[in-house]
Amino acid sequence: MINNKSLIAVLFLMLCYVGSQGQSMGNKASSSVKIKRIKKDFAVGELDNAAWQSASAVTISNYWSGEKAPEGRQFEARLLWSDTAVYVRFEANQTEPLVVSDKPVLSEKTKGLWDRDVCEIFLAPNQASRNKYFEFEVAPTGEWIDVGIEVTAEKRLSDWDYDSKMKSAARIEEGRVVMAIKIPWKAFGKMPNAGDKWLGNLFRCVGKDPGRGYLSWKATNTKEPSFHVPSKFGEFQFVN
Repeated sequence: MINNKSLIAVLFLMLCYVGSQGQSMGNKASSSVKIKRIKKDFAVGELDNAAWQSASAVTISNYWSGEKAPEGRQFEARLLWSDTAVYVRFEANQTEPLVVSDKPVLSEKTKGLWDRDVCEIFLAPNQASRNKYFEFEVAPTGEWIDVGIEVTAEKRLSDWDYDSKMKSAARIEEGRVVMAIKIPWKAFGKMPNAGDKWLGNLFRCVGKDPGRGYLSWKATNTKEPSFHVPSKFGEFQFVN
C-alpha cells in the first residue's frame, strides 16, 4: 500500500515529467513560424490593418547568446503572405532613448542602418542553400535597407546593389515602436506554395554601447554578437 508521502512524491515526479515534456515541445515548436496567407493585399503603412490580428505572434525575448533581455527591449513579429508579397510587422517595447537619425532618408536604402535601432529579418528561400539569403531592416523612422548575402567558408559577401523593391513604414508611440515591411516575391526570384518552408531569423538591435542589445529569435550563440549564422536559422512555413 502506498502511503501519503509516497503518493505525494509520485505525483510530484509526474508533474515534473509533464512540465519537462511541455517545455521540450514548446522549444521544438518555437523553431518554426507559420506564415498565414491573406487574400487581399494592403498598404505597408496600414500598421493596424485587421489582417495582422490573424497572424501568429512570435515573441523575441532573448539576446543572440540566449540570455534573457530586459522586458523593455523585447519585441514581437508577425508575418503574412499573399499572391504578391510577404509582410512583416514588428512591435517593439521602447523604454530607453531611441537611437535614430535626426535626418532620415526614406527614398533609398540606408547603409549602416544596423548601427542604430532596427528590427531585421533574414530569409533564405532555398533550404539546400541556406548560406544564400536576404537581409531586410527597418528603423523606427521608417528607414530601411535590403542586402543580398552569401556566407562562404572564407568571408561574407554582400550585394549592396540588390533591389528588392521593399516598402517600409513605422510609428513611434509611448513605450513602443511599430514597424512593418512588405517585400514582393520578385525580390526572391520565386513565390512559395502553401506548405513550403523557407529558412531565416528575426532580430533587433537597440540602445547604445556599451550596453547595446542584440536580440535574436533563434540564438546564434557566437562569442561576440553576430546575426549572420545560417546554421542557426529557424523555419518559416507558408500556410493557407
